[in-house]
Amino acid sequence: MHDKNLTELAAGLRAGDFSSEELTRACLERIAAHDGELNSFITVDEERALEQAQAADRRLAAGEAGPLTGIPVAQKDIFCTDGVLTTCASRMLENFVAPYSATVVEKFDAAGAVMIGKTNMDEFAMGSSNETSYYGPVRNPWNPDTVPGGSSGGSAAAVAARLVPAATGTDTGGSIRQPAALCGVTGLKPTYGRVSRWGMIAFASSLDQGGPIARSAEDAALLLGVMAGFDERDSTAIDRPVPDYTATLDDDIRGLKIGLPKEYFGEGLEAGVARAVEAALDEYRRLGAEVVEISLPHTHLAVPAYYVVAPAECSSNLSRFDGVRFGHRCENPEDLEDLYKRSRGEGFGDEVKRRIMIGTYALSAGYYDAYYLKAQKVRRLIRDDFARAFEQVDVIMGPTTPSPAFRLGEKTDDPITMYLSDIYTIAVNLAGLPGLSLPAGFVDGLPVGLQIIGNDFEEARLLNVAHQYQQVTDHHKCIPSGFE
Repeated sequence: MHDKNLTELAAGLRAGDFSSEELTRACLERIAAHDGELNSFITVDEERALEQAQAADRRLAAGEAGPLTGIPVAQKDIFCTDGVLTTCASRMLENFVAPYSATVVEKFDAAGAVMIGKTNMDEFAMGSSNETSYYGPVRNPWNPDTVPGGSSGGSAAAVAARLVPAATGTDTGGSIRQPAALCGVTGLKPTYGRVSRWGMIAFASSLDQGGPIARSAEDAALLLGVMAGFDERDSTAIDRPVPDYTATLDDDIRGLKIGLPKEYFGEGLEAGVARAVEAALDEYRRLGAEVVEISLPHTHLAVPAYYVVAPAECSSNLSRFDGVRFGHRCENPEDLEDLYKRSRGEGFGDEVKRRIMIGTYALSAGYYDAYYLKAQKVRRLIRDDFARAFEQVDVIMGPTTPSPAFRLGEKTDDPITMYLSDIYTIAVNLAGLPGLSLPAGFVDGLPVGLQIIGNDFEEARLLNVAHQYQQVTDHHKCIPSGFE
């Protein structure tokens, strides 16, 4: 059953070819057999999963099933889940059991999906390689000596290895799309506000956005249909109807105008990745699309602007973890100051501390105008670049990452080099736009991702454009050796 997509699984469940309990047990068996090699899960909740599977089977028998009823799904361990450990892959929250569920989790529960467990991630979603997790790094199923990408690396690796049919992720600067690219799966970062952030532990509130990670655009469309929608508990959620994302997957894309930013094909892009992207563009030309060169002139400022804005917001959001109300508390504090210092010092890892310090500095008196305010002005310029581009083209395409997966430990001692692995994804978050990464070939046996960027709330178009490519290619169907 592990080789079937969501549509095939849903059809099999409705036809009675297998039950949700059988499907769930099959996933649990694959996790038990393979995840020791990958470390993609922090928590596997077998009891809860089987209870939900049995409830789904009752809904199926009563003819009350939706598209995802009975389908096992993994949740990134950043989404609060009532009664289940929610750690954010940190020592700070290693014992935190959430007293409520995030809106995204509630939506999957209401749809009858089966939550099989919580996936590993970079600590508090801060990282590009899934090496900052308190629970150890996740390994890429295509080559266990390489990283899966971050911060949603556990979700991407689990889907790529066919441990689960689908998973959720969050994307602050590329954390869905980058691991999707490095693991050879499809990942979608929706428009900011399209998916509720309520109950999703915050990293950078103006950038974070939840989204699906799946094998194909068709699967991602089914998942987004469940995840998206207004939530009055989230002040950043947009009150806008949710379309049927599957309804337009088969629309003809002849005449589609694809913008190719010249800034995405300069220094730093590996030749093999460039060739794979060019081959994908040739497929789109054969499908009747037109490719035109465009310019996003402030692209080079995206990384520095992001690494002021995101740490500033993280500094504010993580101030709540002080050893008083919840989270790690040091032993035998001498006084309140000692409690704060040692609890935070012991509870946070190096990368999180680094970003808190950068953010606190950028927000401090005398530096706010010089750094944070200037970064926000640059953010506006980046947004304006995209707005001008979408006056000329329908979608923008380019590489998702400058290289395939790099080796574990290769960049951990050089944070700047690590940050540059998100160079093509960060601007999309700064602008609040939707972006999708899909498999577009291989370099030396490792997957390459093609990124498609759309205008506000054009997720349906991105999914359609990706689906049409996946109808004439089979990169998304490839399974890592040893996981067939």
